[in-house]
Amino acid sequence: MSFLSKIVIPLFVVFVLFYGLKKKVMIYDTFLEGAKEGLVTVFNIFPSIIAMVFAINIFLDSHLIETVLGVLEPVFLKVGLPLNILPMALVRPISGTASLAVLNDIFVNFGPDSYAGRLASTLQGCTDTTIYVLALYFGSVKIKKTRYALSTGLFADLVGILASLVIVSFFF
Repeated sequence: MSFLSKIVIPLFVVFVLFYGLKKKVMIYDTFLEGAKEGLVTVFNIFPSIIAMVFAINIFLDSHLIETVLGVLEPVFLKVGLPLNILPMALVRPISGTASLAVLNDIFVNFGPDSYAGRLASTLQGCTDTTIYVLALYFGSVKIKKTRYALSTGLFADLVGILASLVIVSFFF
């Protein structure tokens, strides 16, 4: 398996080269065109990414998560849910990297096979980085008015959170 994983990408590159030669495509020129388009795309989405990173840092530095945790702690304790899941549920729509850091923290403190670990893993799979996706995709095509996309995406995340709670409670 290790040998196969090392040769997959080189074999794919060789396949693309031979396929391009067979179809009589100017491979190098096509590659340069794609690289130019990639740089234009990066240039177009760069302001959106910078604004999103700035907003995420402001959100995380505001300690809003700790405030929400303090308010919802009695409810979580009464229902029997681990408190460490709430930061992940709050951060997941904003930043995939931050939610992975929270997931890793849950794994270190509780273990991946614990109820909290399984719930966090399922939550990671049932939700998406909605705000990141909106900033990246809408920013790349210069859409300024998101209309219902944000509310629909956040509602889908809420449904994913609830679904992960139900699934993990049912199976584990």
